Amino acid sequence: MGGLNDSVVSEFVLLGLSTSWGTKVFLTLTFSLLYVGIILGNLFIVFLVIADSHLHSPMYFLLANLSLNDVGVSSTTVPKMISDLLSEYKVISFQSCMTQICFIHIMGGVEMVLLIAMAFDRYIAICKPLHYLNIMSPKRCVSFVVIGWVTGVVHAMSQFAFVINLPFCGPNKVDSFYCDFPRIIKLACTDGAKFEFVVAANSGFMSMGTFFLLILSYVFILATVWKRSAGDLSKALVTLSAHITVVVLFFTPCMFLYVWPFPKSSIDKYLFIADFAITPALNPIIYTLRNKEIRIAIQRMRKWRHSDRFS
Repeated sequence: MGGLNDSVVSEFVLLGLSTSWGTKVFLTLTFSLLYVGIILGNLFIVFLVIADSHLHSPMYFLLANLSLNDVGVSSTTVPKMISDLLSEYKVISFQSCMTQICFIHIMGGVEMVLLIAMAFDRYIAICKPLHYLNIMSPKRCVSFVVIGWVTGVVHAMSQFAFVINLPFCGPNKVDSFYCDFPRIIKLACTDGAKFEFVVAANSGFMSMGTFFLLILSYVFILATVWKRSAGDLSKALVTLSAHITVVVLFFTPCMFLYVWPFPKSSIDKYLFIADFAITPALNPIIYTLRNKEIRIAIQRMRKWRHSDRFS
């Protein structure tokens, strides 16, 4: 951690999203509502999965972990973004910036593994239903979560180890509402080409590789269903559509920033609103409105509350 002592820069200035006062007020209200929705919606899914024994299955165990991760991902950036929108001087300390970067990439790695696990779960459920409970055992589900966190930590630290020792001695303005490797490396007082390559090789390869692996898995599932019965194809599409929506929303910003890293425009910061605010807010809606078992569980909870009130 010697890089902390060698750096002259002790804080970074976040340029944020907008300079118009009216736009700032609008964005503050919008993101405040989104963040409340993210917290309430995702924690409600976690509570529902824990409370309803009918949802004690691999699919919903993974969904609950995805919801918890979405709360974490949003909480690393959205509260700071909301508070900065109405502030004239948007600063973040060097230590807080490095911490934010670490948590973003740790939970980003967790999210990727969880999405792969959920795709694998749907493959087994659709293509090998008779072996589903044996293959998707509780031990395997827990292993997916553990692998996700290990992957996230290794993914984040393998890049953080390079960045933390960079000298920061001059410019400290970050053209974004959050800290991330590409924007911070550009401010280092050294040639960042090799560090850009590390980020592109790590985050870029991981994002693109996971995205295409997921898309290929969905294509394989649909092809398998189509071979068995063309009539079941529409049902499989309905089942997988929620997963595909989440995957596209999550990976589009990641590939834009990390596969072709360090763009000169600031469009990536607007794209990443999808990862930090929109996707985590949409996930509870996607998985509740499109999921029959979740809707039934909500109805059961209403009946329990109604019966308890009159008992």
